[in-house]
Amino acid sequence: MAEHEYTARVTWTGNRGEGTSHYRAYDRSWNVETPGKPVIHCSNDPLLGGDPGLHNPEDMLIAALSACHMLWFLHYASDAGIAVQAYSDDPQAVGETDADGASRFLRVTLRPRIMVPQGTDLTRADALHGEVHKVCFIARSVNFPVEVKARYRISGAG
Repeated sequence: MAEHEYTARVTWTGNRGEGTSHYRAYDRSWNVETPGKPVIHCSNDPLLGGDPGLHNPEDMLIAALSACHMLWFLHYASDAGIAVQAYSDDPQAVGETDADGASRFLRVTLRPRIMVPQGTDLTRADALHGEVHKVCFIARSVNFPVEVKARYRISGAG
């Protein structure tokens, strides 16, 4: 087994001058900084007082899960001779918060829309999604179910 290291710097940017002297004294905002890459400005979930115009951890987790799935699907499709021409996903996550405020994801549904040429074996394409979950770093690391509901569009067809 080969180990991989990933790094990032998370820097809190929400000090309004009083630090965390009381609950409403500070913003739930931060930056994600990875050397050589654009800074990602983030905030808490809007349900918890965050800025709805900024990414929150939940957004980033489902985006990472979707992107990992997409990249492996494209790899497997290429190996299988399936010429994917377009791919987009609108992942949907369902979470819960219990009475003491602890939250978690219950499930995520990936909903990729995939364009392929006429004559593509859609049964084979669908089977590749199951293979992805055996290797996708992110999907293998989460403790909630991830379902895939792919939809296909044939290029050149309405």
